[in-house]
Amino acid sequence: MAGVTRVRRQLPTSPWLFAAPGLLVVGAFVLYPFVSTVVNSFTDRRTLIPGHFVGLANFRELIHDDMFWTGLRNSTLYIVGVVPALVVLPLLLALLVQKNIPGITFFRSAFYTPVVASVVVVGLIWVWLLDERGLVNSLLETVGIGRVGFLSDQWLLLLSAMAVTVWKGLGYYMIIYLAALADVPRELHEAAAVDGAGAVRRFLTVTVPAVRSTMVLVAALSSVAAFKTFSEVYLLAGPDGGPAGEDTTLVMLVQRTGTGLTGRVGYASALSVVVFVVTVALMLLVLRADRRERT
Repeated sequence: MAGVTRVRRQLPTSPWLFAAPGLLVVGAFVLYPFVSTVVNSFTDRRTLIPGHFVGLANFRELIHDDMFWTGLRNSTLYIVGVVPALVVLPLLLALLVQKNIPGITFFRSAFYTPVVASVVVVGLIWVWLLDERGLVNSLLETVGIGRVGFLSDQWLLLLSAMAVTVWKGLGYYMIIYLAALADVPRELHEAAAVDGAGAVRRFLTVTVPAVRSTMVLVAALSSVAAFKTFSEVYLLAGPDGGPAGEDTTLVMLVQRTGTGLTGRVGYASALSVVVFVVTVALMLLVLRADRRERT
């Protein structure tokens, strides 16, 4: 009985002992950096200088910073250009590779390969393709169109970065849609076919309503990822953010402002807080829109 009593007394603390390593990792690498960033956003801290409390001075400076508005504009345009494509195209791709036909496994693997590829490698490949002397411009010149400044024009560079993001994310969201499509009852498609519905009508009346919740999930995930984009634009545009920095995104501005021996850590932290607030707001807007459609 004494042994049983001792075991019972240890049980309430046992779950915490098992969870302790994970909690320590989350606390050290998630919670502490988050709290530190919020605290630093109210200071004038620099890389080698602790700094002092300045209240909302950093946030007031944001309002008058032209680069902040440029980064906000580009990050917003990135959402507008990337999210619709990543919601629709992976669904269509999943419908294509869902069929069990010979060789389909190869195409599933091929479409998913960009997801596991290093973003640096992907960026370098696209730089070689879109450079002024790259393969794409060489082909355009061969057919008489002439060279196009994919990496030198402000808007073409931003569109090129969006294309890289979409291309790299197709396979990831395709897998999510494949899991959702597997739960769609085949009887619904058969009943719609009996009623005379074609492929397009079955897609709109059966498939889309069945995977609507997954589409909302993909929209939320891709919105957050698009707003926080960094690698694609950085690799294509360079550390300066393209011509005159006109292609700089908010996350690139955070990196540029807060790094180096003279980095303005406090100001960069304020930028990071703004990015966090906007991403949370994006997710809430997507979820609220989905809730309204359901009701």
